[in-house]
Amino acid sequence: MTITAPRDFLKSLFDAAVRAADPLTGIKSHLPEKPKGRTVVVGAGKGAAQMAQALERAWDEPLEGLVVTRYGYGCETRFIEIVEAAHPVPDAKGLAAARRLIETVNQLSEDDLVIALICGGGSALLPAPPEGLTLEDEIALNEMLLASGAPISAMNVVRKHLSTIKGGRLAAATKARVVSLIVSDIPGDNPAHVASGPTVADGSTRHEALEIIKQYGLQLPQTALDHLNSPNADAPRPDDPVFLRHEHHIIASAGVSLAAAAAEAKTQGITPAILSDAVEGESRDVALVHAAIAREVVGRNRPFPKPVVILSGGETTVTLRAKGGKGGRNGEFALAMALAIDGQDGIDVLAADTDGIDGSEANAGAFADGATVKRLRAAGLDPRRLLDGNNSYSAFEAVGDLFETGPTGTNVNDFRAIFIR
Repeated sequence: MTITAPRDFLKSLFDAAVRAADPLTGIKSHLPEKPKGRTVVVGAGKGAAQMAQALERAWDEPLEGLVVTRYGYGCETRFIEIVEAAHPVPDAKGLAAARRLIETVNQLSEDDLVIALICGGGSALLPAPPEGLTLEDEIALNEMLLASGAPISAMNVVRKHLSTIKGGRLAAATKARVVSLIVSDIPGDNPAHVASGPTVADGSTRHEALEIIKQYGLQLPQTALDHLNSPNADAPRPDDPVFLRHEHHIIASAGVSLAAAAAEAKTQGITPAILSDAVEGESRDVALVHAAIAREVVGRNRPFPKPVVILSGGETTVTLRAKGGKGGRNGEFALAMALAIDGQDGIDVLAADTDGIDGSEANAGAFADGATVKRLRAAGLDPRRLLDGNNSYSAFEAVGDLFETGPTGTNVNDFRAIFIR
């Protein structure tokens, strides 16, 4: 089959990936047993409202609760309250919501059930600084982490040791049984790393958090460092008896979504090649590797014969090199990729975040091809300078190559598709 509209083809793969991460499918497969007492829902993340909506459709008993999502990401629910707060930098509404979640679960008994709906973005949406620190301190911490280039797993080790809700503390605050339903946006799908694990403990320590701070040169206030140097920062351990009755399930992940995109490609007559669902590293460096593979396919028909669509997922990072740039890691990938395939025919690229938001702007990501750099220069722009300024959004906006979906209701992180004809 000949693909006559490469971008429509790439979009169809993205759509298949998002459909595969539909929370309703996963929730129906992992519904817990009904409790003797109340069923209370808590949650946080950019897809938490849609998860709550799906749970209401699947659960045939009374329930109540509260979930927190990003501004503009709410949806209609009947029983579960939706609170919107700031992401990726926390705000006062997130702080108030985090306190309400802790108060809610703290009042429950052993006969009650907590269903925790957790997905990516929950770390910023649940600010809960420990005693001696302020919301402003947590905002500063998030800004430093986002600019540091640290992988998400390292960021969350720091976050969970400077919090009263992350690192399993929300689950440890209740006598009720806790069942966590998790949409993973973390390479490797470690449930304790999704949203910094408010209901799932892990084995990381405050000493590891201090090493990460040192490694990435984070300038934390002395109060934060003093906290990390005290036992008060210790998070609950996975073997703590408080977690004996709890359980957690990954209900959607990047691996499942990439498999769905691959299946869609096959139905359209194109061979898919999945590189990995756990790619990490600097976005521009990851782009260079993908570009090298694409050029090898074009020039030598290896390691995959044409036509082929190369798929990958995971979560790349961006180390900010300048202030004032607009865009996220997928736009950065697409712009770096465009520079690396400049003048090369037969390569079309889509890089996007499956939640519909790439960084701070309203696009999910961007398209690129071998003529992107030419179009940018024709518009009077210097693509290299834009990349060096972390300004990918402005680049793709200028040439009409932004990929915009609106909120998708799920989040299994980066989606990259490179179609080589």
